[in-house]
Amino acid sequence: MGRKPLEHIKVLDFTRVLAGPYCTMMLANMGAEIIKVERPDTGDDSRDFGPFINGQSAYFISINRGKKSIAVDLKSKEGIEIIKELVKQVDVVAENFRPGTMEKLGLGYEVLKQINPAVIYATMSGFGQSGPYSKRPAYDMIVQGMGGIMSITGNPDGEPVRVGTSIGDITAGMFGAYGIVTALLDRTITGEGRMVDVAMFDGQVAILENAIARYTALNEIPKPLGARHPSIAPFGAFKTSDGYLIMACGNDSLWETFCKVVERPDLLEMEEFKTNALRTKNVDMLKNHIDEILVNKTTAEWNEYLNKKGVPCSPINTVDKLFTDPQVEARKMLVEVEQPGAGKLKIAGNPVKLSGMEKEISDDPAPDIGEHTEQILKDLLGLSKDEIDSFKNKNIIK
Repeated sequence: MGRKPLEHIKVLDFTRVLAGPYCTMMLANMGAEIIKVERPDTGDDSRDFGPFINGQSAYFISINRGKKSIAVDLKSKEGIEIIKELVKQVDVVAENFRPGTMEKLGLGYEVLKQINPAVIYATMSGFGQSGPYSKRPAYDMIVQGMGGIMSITGNPDGEPVRVGTSIGDITAGMFGAYGIVTALLDRTITGEGRMVDVAMFDGQVAILENAIARYTALNEIPKPLGARHPSIAPFGAFKTSDGYLIMACGNDSLWETFCKVVERPDLLEMEEFKTNALRTKNVDMLKNHIDEILVNKTTAEWNEYLNKKGVPCSPINTVDKLFTDPQVEARKMLVEVEQPGAGKLKIAGNPVKLSGMEKEISDDPAPDIGEHTEQILKDLLGLSKDEIDSFKNKNIIK
């Protein structure tokens, strides 16, 4: 059984750069047909983002593989009519323009739901379709700053530090995919579509978890703590003879196990470390004791020894280490794909494993601008070659 659960779903995808394309990549991995609408001249902005392989953006390839590209001039009346006809044939419309852009084009939700009442219209923007910030421009760094996550990231009293990946864009893409699939499920009951409104800013607030709980419960403004956890100890990065080891003792039992396997039962008798609350309160003293223990062996030695004894720990891997990690290989989390003109490259695999799904990602190549325009207009709209050529001659499509 190699069927993917979204094989029957067609998505008209106006998204570009990261948040929206990440969302539709997730849908593509689950079998959805993604029809990517691009500008005929330049296409998706991220086609110009490095790094490049033989002139092709590895960034673009990594999140647009397996999609089909149709290039349409949305500033032309004929181009808008083509899109409206396509909306009748699809299940989902996805876009990540600034609020109001699709309305100016005549393609807002109120218009499209009249054309196709069953369509799911998903919009991913910086601040959403409502609220005083709605029309503001936003990038990942903006919502990381405004959404609170940068205020708790980095070392105490250090300069502001962004999370090392574009977590504002990526969480919006993930929440977008979640919203779309939820709306599709609801449509099987009601037969009606919905609008899915996802904001990057909202996503940052949604993932603050412990920080929100701490402020609500204690009226305490969370601050950067480096690698340690605000309410669990020991839970952080500890010095070894050649670097650092991540260790996480999330309960009293694990703390007891650690003390016994490193032959330091005396730590269990110290009043300052009797409970998790006390260990958290006295975390600096605790860290000093653990550093004194772990500095006697290498990170690799401690990692192997403590894991065998049931103490959760890990090295801090640089990205290159992932390419040889046996767990990454076993879970197919780095997958080799072929891109015409660029050759073979490794991309991230699909973290969602479904039984019976043989191909976990959409491993077809990322498309050239307008590569599938003719095929889509012929197959979905039934246009003749003469009609398609006429649109091409007028520069309405590519």
